[in-house]
Amino acid sequence: MRDRRFVAAHRCGPLKKERHCQLIKWASDCAGHILNLSGETIDGRLISALKTAEDWRKGGVSVGAARKASLGAIASANESANKTAIAVARSVGHAVATAHMADHSLAAAWYALKAVKNAGKSTEAERKWQDAQLPPEIRELVLSARKSRKI
Repeated sequence: MRDRRFVAAHRCGPLKKERHCQLIKWASDCAGHILNLSGETIDGRLISALKTAEDWRKGGVSVGAARKASLGAIASANESANKTAIAVARSVGHAVATAHMADHSLAAAWYALKAVKNAGKSTEAERKWQDAQLPPEIRELVLSARKSRKI
């Protein structure tokens, strides 16, 4: 069951547009931070998806365009055999999918951690970095949701 606090106001939920935009920025930052772990050549669909997330945040594209970009990132994951690259692509896919459903932001951060772990790097350091990027206005929302989901 989805956390109601992540339901957008236009869907009769409590999440205001400003907070939704903060969530997609944070999720995109988490995904972008680990993008280089996907390999020497970064799939253009991932770069495009992060750009689409930014454009949505600025009001330049529709949720439908964000969903389409998310599917491109997920296709990139499905085409890969590299566990780290798969986690990176899924992180990006969830980051841009935050436009559609704000709680995808949590999955973007989780997959970023998974990519870091698969790459043999410190998940603790990455988690601290992620937490440091949280704006104060959404910090408690994200931390409490993550705790309740045990992620």
